[in-house]
Amino acid sequence: QVQLVESGGGLVQTGGSLRLSCAASGSIFSINVWGWYRQGPGQQRELVARITGGGSTTYADSVKDRFTISKDNVRGTVYLQMNNLKPEDTAVYYCNADLVRRRTDGFRSRAEYWGQGTQVTVNS
Repeated sequence: QVQLVESGGGLVQTGGSLRLSCAASGSIFSINVWGWYRQGPGQQRELVARITGGGSTTYADSVKDRFTISKDNVRGTVYLQMNNLKPEDTAVYYCNADLVRRRTDGFRSRAEYWGQGTQVTVNS
Protein backbone atom coordinates (compact mmCIF):
# COMPACT_ATOMS: atom_id res chain seq x y z
CA GLN A 1 0.00 0.00 0.00
CA VAL A 2 1.26 3.43 -0.95
CA GLN A 3 0.19 6.68 0.65
CA LEU A 4 0.91 10.33 -0.06
CA VAL A 5 0.40 12.65 2.90
CA GLU A 6 0.43 16.40 2.39
CA SER A 7 0.98 19.18 4.87
CA GLY A 8 1.68 22.89 4.98
CA GLY A 9 -1.48 24.52 3.67
CA GLY A 10 -3.18 27.40 5.42
CA LEU A 11 -4.31 30.99 5.32
CA VAL A 12 -1.92 33.73 4.22
CA GLN A 13 -2.07 37.35 3.13
CA THR A 14 -1.31 38.50 -0.38
CA GLY A 15 2.44 38.55 -0.88
CA GLY A 16 3.02 35.92 1.77
CA SER A 17 4.67 32.52 1.52
CA LEU A 18 3.81 28.93 2.26
CA ARG A 19 5.70 25.66 1.89
CA LEU A 20 3.80 22.51 1.07
CA SER A 21 5.20 19.05 1.73
CA CYS A 22 4.10 15.65 0.50
CA ALA A 23 5.61 12.47 1.92
CA ALA A 24 5.28 9.10 0.26
CA SER A 25 5.23 5.88 2.24
CA GLY A 26 4.74 2.22 1.48
CA SER A 27 6.24 -0.31 -0.87
CA ILE A 28 7.85 2.06 -3.34
CA PHE A 29 10.69 1.06 -5.64
CA SER A 30 11.13 4.42 -7.34
CA ILE A 31 9.31 7.65 -8.09
CA ASN A 32 9.44 8.71 -11.72
CA VAL A 33 7.65 12.03 -11.53
CA TRP A 34 6.30 14.16 -8.69
CA GLY A 35 3.65 16.73 -9.40
CA TRP A 36 1.69 19.43 -7.60
CA TYR A 37 -1.80 20.21 -8.89
CA ARG A 38 -4.47 22.58 -7.66
CA GLN A 39 -8.20 22.97 -7.99
CA GLY A 40 -9.81 26.31 -7.28
CA PRO A 41 -13.52 26.84 -6.59
CA GLY A 42 -15.53 25.94 -9.68
CA GLN A 43 -12.38 25.18 -11.62
CA GLN A 44 -10.77 22.10 -13.09
CA ARG A 45 -7.68 20.60 -11.52
CA GLU A 46 -4.57 22.03 -13.13
CA LEU A 47 -0.87 21.26 -13.07
CA VAL A 48 1.15 23.69 -10.97
CA ALA A 49 4.62 22.13 -11.12
CA ARG A 50 6.31 18.81 -11.67
CA ILE A 51 9.77 17.37 -11.14
CA THR A 52 11.22 14.24 -12.70
CA GLY A 53 13.47 11.68 -11.12
CA GLY A 54 16.38 13.37 -12.84
CA GLY A 55 15.42 16.74 -11.38
CA SER A 56 13.94 18.43 -14.43
CA THR A 57 11.17 20.85 -13.51
CA THR A 58 8.12 22.26 -15.26
CA TYR A 59 5.91 25.10 -14.05
CA ALA A 60 2.58 26.57 -15.02
CA ASP A 61 3.05 30.03 -16.49
CA SER A 62 0.96 31.53 -13.69
CA VAL A 63 3.43 30.43 -10.99
CA LYS A 64 6.79 30.77 -12.73
CA ASP A 65 9.31 32.79 -10.73
CA ARG A 66 7.10 32.54 -7.62
CA PHE A 67 6.87 28.80 -6.89
CA THR A 68 9.69 26.26 -6.60
CA ILE A 69 9.30 22.50 -6.60
CA SER A 70 11.99 20.33 -5.03
CA LYS A 71 12.36 16.82 -3.72
CA ASP A 72 14.27 14.81 -1.15
CA ASN A 73 14.82 11.30 -2.48
CA VAL A 74 16.04 9.97 0.85
CA ARG A 75 12.91 11.14 2.65
CA GLY A 76 10.61 10.35 -0.28
CA THR A 77 9.21 13.84 -0.03
CA VAL A 78 8.36 16.60 -2.49
CA TYR A 79 8.03 20.27 -1.58
CA LEU A 80 6.39 23.29 -3.12
CA GLN A 81 7.75 26.62 -1.95
CA MET A 82 5.19 29.30 -2.78
CA ASN A 83 6.26 32.94 -2.59
CA ASN A 84 4.48 36.18 -3.42
CA LEU A 85 1.12 34.46 -3.14
CA LYS A 86 -1.89 36.00 -4.81
CA PRO A 87 -5.64 35.56 -4.20
CA GLU A 88 -5.88 33.62 -7.47
CA ASP A 89 -3.58 30.99 -5.95
CA THR A 90 -6.40 30.04 -3.57
CA ALA A 91 -7.17 26.37 -4.16
CA VAL A 92 -6.88 22.87 -2.82
CA TYR A 93 -3.40 21.64 -3.66
CA TYR A 94 -2.79 17.98 -4.42
CA CYS A 95 0.46 16.11 -4.80
CA ASN A 96 0.78 13.35 -7.35
CA ALA A 97 3.34 10.63 -7.82
CA ASP A 98 3.99 8.52 -10.89
CA LEU A 99 5.93 5.66 -9.35
CA VAL A 100 6.97 2.06 -9.48
CA ARG A 101 5.72 0.05 -6.53
CA ARG A 102 6.74 -3.31 -5.17
CA ARG A 103 3.88 -5.78 -5.30
CA THR A 104 3.22 -8.54 -2.82
CA ASP A 105 3.88 -11.13 -5.53
CA GLY A 106 7.42 -9.86 -5.83
CA PHE A 107 6.93 -8.03 -9.10
CA ARG A 108 6.93 -4.30 -9.69
CA SER A 109 4.27 -2.24 -11.37
CA ARG A 110 3.83 1.36 -12.34
CA ALA A 111 1.07 3.29 -10.64
CA GLU A 112 -0.16 6.81 -9.96
CA TYR A 113 -1.17 8.09 -6.56
CA TRP A 114 -2.73 11.27 -5.22
CA GLY A 115 -2.55 12.96 -1.87
CA GLN A 116 -5.66 13.96 0.04
CA GLY A 117 -5.28 17.66 -0.74
CA THR A 118 -4.43 20.66 1.39
CA GLN A 119 -6.24 23.99 1.34
CA VAL A 120 -4.34 27.17 0.52
CA THR A 121 -6.23 30.41 0.98
CA VAL A 122 -4.75 33.79 0.08
CA ASN A 123 -6.55 36.86 1.38
CA SER A 124 -6.37 40.15 -0.46
